[in-house]
Amino acid sequence: MKINRREALALSGGAAVFAMMGLQVSSAYASAEETEKSIMEFTGGKTPEAGKITLTAPEIAENGNTVPITVNVESAMSGDDLVQSVIILADGNPNPAVATFNFTEASGAAAATTRMRLAKTQNVIAIAKMADGSVFVDKKQVKVTIGGCGG
Repeated sequence: MKINRREALALSGGAAVFAMMGLQVSSAYASAEETEKSIMEFTGGKTPEAGKITLTAPEIAENGNTVPITVNVESAMSGDDLVQSVIILADGNPNPAVATFNFTEASGAAAATTRMRLAKTQNVIAIAKMADGSVFVDKKQVKVTIGGCGG
């Protein structure tokens, strides 16, 4: 197989771009400070307290590509007891903010289900912001395994 000069340059340029992209992806995980910053931005600087919100996530995820997450907030969904929004964060992903759900009185209930990708074993955090300004948190650690084997 003969490769001319143009093909060699194109292959080496493509390999260089691929290598640079691989370096950025493999070393990019959110730090604890980034996660805390995202939480403080969402809560307006308030420290969330436990209660009202329930995060359901598997203790062990056999496949980190599709981890099911459910969040429920106890609320009358009216007046000061209205859930305005819920954010889900994963402290070991490249970007800690995974999803934000916004609610209104017409929502009827503050509940959401989604699937998320987890790069490694990490904490999943759900924070609810209420109309009266209060914020609530629930956190679960999800252990990501390969093929159901611990690790």
